[in-house]
Amino acid sequence: MDESCCCQRHKQRSEEEIRNLTTRLNRIGGQVAGIRKMIEEDRYCVDVLMQVSAVQAALNAFNKELLSSHIHSCVVDDIRAGKDEAVDELCDLLKKTMK
Repeated sequence: MDESCCCQRHKQRSEEEIRNLTTRLNRIGGQVAGIRKMIEEDRYCVDVLMQVSAVQAALNAFNKELLSSHIHSCVVDDIRAGKDEAVDELCDLLKKTMK
């Protein structure tokens, strides 16, 4: 068994949040499938690259929504519980995701 399983954290999400995030991911999955089809159909590089850019923008929007939720819930809850390391974790996360 993977040792990291014992340290895995969880987040309760509302049905609305799950639905919104899942809808975004399904849309992104459809966009990626569309890119795959474009490659199989030998579509023009510029057209494919424009679709890749759209997927990146959609992933960025997903990240912003999830990050906002994380800050408003997980980070705030941890700080209120005296877990100041939540700020360091957030800073590390921002460094990794804002490349």
